[in-house]
Amino acid sequence: MQLPVEALIYVVIFVAVFALVEGIYLVAFGKSISLNSRVNRRLDMLEKGVGREQVLEQLRKEMQQHMKTQSIPLYSLLADKAQKAAIAFTPKQLILVMILLSGFAFVGLSVGTATELVLRVALSAAIGIGGVYAWVSRKANKRMSMMEEQLPDAVELMVRSLRVGNPFVSSIQIVANEVQDPLGTEFGVIADECAYGRDVGEALSDLAERLDMQDLRFLAVAVGIQQQSGGNLAEILAGLAKVIRARFRLFRRVKAITAEAQWSGKFLSGFPLFCLLFIMVTDPNYYDDVVDHPWFIPACFFVGIMLTLNLIVMRVLTNIKV
Repeated sequence: MQLPVEALIYVVIFVAVFALVEGIYLVAFGKSISLNSRVNRRLDMLEKGVGREQVLEQLRKEMQQHMKTQSIPLYSLLADKAQKAAIAFTPKQLILVMILLSGFAFVGLSVGTATELVLRVALSAAIGIGGVYAWVSRKANKRMSMMEEQLPDAVELMVRSLRVGNPFVSSIQIVANEVQDPLGTEFGVIADECAYGRDVGEALSDLAERLDMQDLRFLAVAVGIQQQSGGNLAEILAGLAKVIRARFRLFRRVKAITAEAQWSGKFLSGFPLFCLLFIMVTDPNYYDDVVDHPWFIPACFFVGIMLTLNLIVMRVLTNIKV
């Protein structure tokens, strides 16, 4: 039987593409200088003798490079995720990786399957782009989770700094020096921008919008209101830190409560595929009597669509905003 074997080849090629893009990234940049490294990258650059102005220029260029290329066809789907993930690849490099991986997928499909040429080209492009998108999305989600976890500690560090008499910009500089990446470098850029004359409230608002992070919006609004109307900023930020921690605990609780539903959706979508693989291994000729039926291929596509819809629906039902 040909079709299930080819379907299995498609899955294997997609997994290989996903692993290959990770390998290319590590070979090109390495863990030590990855933009998602736990090491404070800004301080590392300063310790190597790079000037503060050059460091700021380099970091700002990297932080804005993906958003400036949203006009490129198809890349707009990836730009927001790549920006949040702080991918070290430039947009041109990322597009080149997509093309190379699509070519790799095309070769694999040509060798392992007898699919029509047009379908092979379409599937190769989908696998190359989809593999990169899945990889970037995973990086973005991991980085955003790290920042959400670091932010309450950073705000409390600013509160302690303000209470001993330091100005707010100096408090941000302390966070930039003491907190690891990814939040440390982000606050370091804000501190450098303020040193060159930018308004701190505007810099925080820009960071919140670029990362699309609600807790950072709360911080930017609190600082902006204090700048306009005055008040005890240390007390405001102390209250904000409690709110962020409470939201984080609630989010973790919601995630724990909805974990059963999420894994149920994954299991219900994956179990039929596992059964198909098990049947093909134990009895390769099981579907020979029906494989030539005109409804067989449409039925396979229908089942695949329904399994995908199951994942999407379960994800929507369990995606509770906190």
